[in-house]
Amino acid sequence: MDDPLNTCYKPPSHLINTHTDRQKISVKDHLMDSNNKLYRVFPSFSPLNPEFNPGSRIIDIFSNQISFNLANKGKNDSSCSHQLDNITIQSSMSLHMAIVVSDANVKNDIATSVSHIHICNQRLVKTVHHVAFVTSTEAELFTIRCGINQACNKANISKVIVITNSIHATKKIFDTKSHPYQIHMLVILNELRQFFTKCQENHIEFWECPSRLRWRLHKSIDKDSKSFKPIPILPNKIS
Repeated sequence: MDDPLNTCYKPPSHLINTHTDRQKISVKDHLMDSNNKLYRVFPSFSPLNPEFNPGSRIIDIFSNQISFNLANKGKNDSSCSHQLDNITIQSSMSLHMAIVVSDANVKNDIATSVSHIHICNQRLVKTVHHVAFVTSTEAELFTIRCGINQACNKANISKVIVITNSIHATKKIFDTKSHPYQIHMLVILNELRQFFTKCQENHIEFWECPSRLRWRLHKSIDKDSKSFKPIPILPNKIS
């Protein structure tokens, strides 16, 4: 699949036209809203790529700059929500933290992937992609891939926080065993390698946010992912 992040983002005209002149001015400088319809089939990737060689893996070299925070069953839901609220409060006071909230929804063989990027309590980037005939894990990994790419390329960002309800998908990023999601894994690892190499203080955190929490930022993006009703160009995968 071609990487949509290599193309120029252009806000859909039907979205911009719904804004007043004053609203258009207010979003012009800080909000990017893209809606890319990509009806493609994700290819698999060879496990023989050098990125997976023992001794050069990112999880070994930069292990101190990567962390996972799970919403264990033993944790109280309100406690998990409180932790996520604290993260957004900390982020709102720093120009060096980016929060990536991602979600994907698969319906009638069409996956809708949505990611929102927040810096200083403002949503700066919203990306939406529609892809046909992929698994939910592929869709989740792709939207996380898009979010990480956008966040790592923002100026002065030293900490990226990825919040998702599919923490199992994020673990695939660092799984060196052969699996069908390695094309996304490789792109994300290359992005993170560059990010970590820039500065030893740069790091990324993955936070699990179960849908049952109905936490405000994830609730909003979950609503987005379910609201789109794309019509596929091709009637089936064989076509």
